[in-house]
Amino acid sequence: MNERKRARQTRLRFNDCLSKEDIEEMFLCLLEPLNVFYEKRPGRLKLGTHGTVYTEDRRQIEAYLRPLWGLGPFITNKPHPLTDIYLEGITKGVDPRSPDYWGEIDSSDQLIVEMASLSTSLLLNKENIWDRLEPQTQKNLHHWLMQVNESSLPRNNWHFFRVLINLAMKNCGRSYSKSLLEKDLETIESFYQGEGWYCDGVETQVDYYVSFAIHYYSLIYCRFMEKEDSVRAKRMKKRACLFAQTFKYWFDEEGRGLPFGRSLTYRFAQVSFFSALVFANVEALPWGEIKGLISRHLKYWNHQEMLTTDGLLSVGYHYQNMVFAEGYNGPGSPYWAFKTFLLLAVPDDHPYWQAEALGLKIEVRKKAVPSSKNMYQYDQTLKHVQAFPAGQFIQNQNHGSAKYSKFVYSTLFGFSVPKSNGSYGEGAYDSCLALSEDGRHFRTKELDEMFSIELDRVVHLWRPWSDVTIKSTIVPLENGHLRIHEIWSERLLYVYEGGLVYQWKMQIDV
Repeated sequence: MNERKRARQTRLRFNDCLSKEDIEEMFLCLLEPLNVFYEKRPGRLKLGTHGTVYTEDRRQIEAYLRPLWGLGPFITNKPHPLTDIYLEGITKGVDPRSPDYWGEIDSSDQLIVEMASLSTSLLLNKENIWDRLEPQTQKNLHHWLMQVNESSLPRNNWHFFRVLINLAMKNCGRSYSKSLLEKDLETIESFYQGEGWYCDGVETQVDYYVSFAIHYYSLIYCRFMEKEDSVRAKRMKKRACLFAQTFKYWFDEEGRGLPFGRSLTYRFAQVSFFSALVFANVEALPWGEIKGLISRHLKYWNHQEMLTTDGLLSVGYHYQNMVFAEGYNGPGSPYWAFKTFLLLAVPDDHPYWQAEALGLKIEVRKKAVPSSKNMYQYDQTLKHVQAFPAGQFIQNQNHGSAKYSKFVYSTLFGFSVPKSNGSYGEGAYDSCLALSEDGRHFRTKELDEMFSIELDRVVHLWRPWSDVTIKSTIVPLENGHLRIHEIWSERLLYVYEGGLVYQWKMQIDV
C-alpha cells in the first residue's frame, strides 16, 4: 500500500464523523480516488469492466453523475476543482452534436435514475452550475432532461426522479410539466402504508427505498416547495417524523444497519434519510439522536473493507462481492452512498452541528410494526437487532428470497446468497427452511400465501410445492428466536433448518 492510500485509510478510520469538517473529510477521502478517471472522456467515468442490464455507455455516464450526490451539497459552501470538469462534461453530454452526447432516452432507461443527482445539484446550486452554463447549453440541458416527460416510468420510486427533474427546471426558470409533477406525487401517495411507511410500488417490497428514496426525495421537495405546496409539505414532514420513530429500529448501538433487501451495495446511504431530515430542518428525533445514528453508522462503514485496492467504492457490502449484486449494479453504482453527504448542504450554524451525539434511544426492545411488514427485537445492550419480515418478496431481481424472505435478518450476523441450488452447501441456506426431494436441489420460502405479524410472533403460511403446505411460527427472543414448523406433505422430503450465518473466524459474546 503506497503512502497516499495508507494516509487516506487512516483519515477514514480515525474520523469521528461528528463535525461538518469530519463529514467533508470523509467525502473528500472517498472522492479523491476518482480524480484520475475524469481525465479520460468528458461526461463519463470508466471505473470497471463488469456488465449490467444496461449498456457500457450508460454505466460510464452513471459513474460520472452519481458522485454529484456528494459534490452538489459540498459546493454549496466551498469551491471544488471538479466543478469546472462537471460543467464541461454537462456541456458536451447534453449537446446532440457532440461525440460525447449522453443520448436520447427511452422508458425505464438507466439515465432517468442518473438525472436525479444532476437535478438535485441544480436545485442546490443554481448559481454555481446553471448560471455558469452558456445559454445554448442551458437550452440543451433543459431539452435533455425534459425527455423524461415523454417516458413511461416503472410504478415505483422512479416517479420521484421526474418530480426532481421538473422541480429543478422550475427552479431554473424553464418550462416544466406541472400536471406530470402532480400526477407523479399522486402515484407516490398511493404507495403509503401507514405509520410513516411506504412500499416501493408493490406491497411486498418495504425496504431501504422507503428511506433513501421516497422519504429522502420528499424532504428535498419540502425544502424547495414548503411555501408553494404547504399542505403536501406539511403532510410529508409529518410522515417523515412518524417514519423515524420505527426506522431507527433498523440500526443497532454499534452503528450497523440491517442487511435486508436489494441495493445493499449503496452501503451508508442507509442513513441518508437522517441527513435529509437535517437538510429539511425536520427534527423527527432530537438532533443529538440523529447525529448519533449518522456518526456511528459512518464510522462503522469506515472500518469495513468497502474499497477496492484503488480506493473506489466496490460492488458488494462489507467486502467486494459480485455474487451478491443486482443486475443494475455497475462499477459506479455504489456512489449512491454519497446521498448521505446531503448533510454538507446544511448551514454551519444549524443546531445539528452543535448537538452532542447521543446513544440509540429504544423504548421497547420488541416491537411489531405491521406497516413495515416487520417485527424487531433488540438484545439488552442494543448492540444487536433482529428483524422478522413477513409478506415480503421481490420479483425479477437477483436473490429475491435470500434478500427478502428469510425468517430473520440480523445486524450482527448478516446473511448469505446462493451461488447455485445444486447442493445444500452451494445454496448457503441460512435463516430459512430448505426442502428437497433428492437431497441436492432445494426450495425455500418465497412469498407467503398468508402471514400475520402479532404482538409476540410472526406466522407464515407458504407452499414450496403446490401440494406441500408449511406453517412457520417465529417467536423472537432477546438473544435468538424460536421456530415452529408444521408441515403437510404427501411427498418424501429432506428438510434442513438453517440458523444464522456465522463466520468461521467470528467471535461473539452471547
